[in-house]
Amino acid sequence: MNLRDKLDVYMRLTRIDRPIGTLLLLWPCLMALMFAAGGMPDIKVLIIFIIGVVVMRACGCVINDYADRNLDAHVERTQSRPLASGEISSKEALLLFVVMALFAFSLVLLLNPLVVKLSVVGIILTIIYPFTKRYTNMPQMFLGTVWSWSIPMAYAAQTGSVPVEAWWLFAANWCWTIAYDTMYAMVDRDDDLKVGIKSTAILFGRYDRQIIAGFQMAALTCFIVAGTIAGRGEIFGLGILAFISFGLYQQKLIYGRERAPCFKAFLNNNWAGMVLFVALGLDYLVF
Repeated sequence: MNLRDKLDVYMRLTRIDRPIGTLLLLWPCLMALMFAAGGMPDIKVLIIFIIGVVVMRACGCVINDYADRNLDAHVERTQSRPLASGEISSKEALLLFVVMALFAFSLVLLLNPLVVKLSVVGIILTIIYPFTKRYTNMPQMFLGTVWSWSIPMAYAAQTGSVPVEAWWLFAANWCWTIAYDTMYAMVDRDDDLKVGIKSTAILFGRYDRQIIAGFQMAALTCFIVAGTIAGRGEIFGLGILAFISFGLYQQKLIYGRERAPCFKAFLNNNWAGMVLFVALGLDYLVF
């Protein structure tokens, strides 16, 4: 395999070619930095977290595919992934994971000790998550914790502490993650049932849409509480209204539980997060 083909395999393994996961991880992280700073965060901290989000999302993809390497070949959406198709060995994938994880850890060493301690918890959670799909019907709830861990880290990096406001934002993102990752799991539900992968889409069954709506409303409530504690104004409120509109649209898409519309609903959450982040930024700029 030549260098160009090898790079292509690495890009697909780390999902660099599919940035949706990076963006869904990035928006709440940036919001946390903005909330913590009361506006524009420290540039050094901002750069470290942006790079860290990209690298840790890639790490998560690699360890996820390693854990699922014997199952992905039986799932329509994942059968062409590099580990499932044999384009890369398990040993090489693990080596890539270790290198990227060490690089991410080297970044947090530039920050304060509290961030370093929280980062250790973060990497442990990242490693554990892919294996939860074997033992619990609620892996999306564990993923919500993994996907939200950058929030207390962001507050710790910017302020040296993790105030109550951070945990409201954490709760908002936790609920939101469960909602959109259940939409994602609805795409694979039939295949997952055949191979024995567990998910909230399977657990919720015929009540999936209603429970997703419940998590969307809970996320909305927590975002509002976090914004209120931070003293945010009308522009952030408009972002909240937009977030509601996106949620209603997503509910329309998943109504028939068909694969393509459910995946489209999942992707639409990127716009929901981006608009809420932009609204928060404009709110700090104006008020």
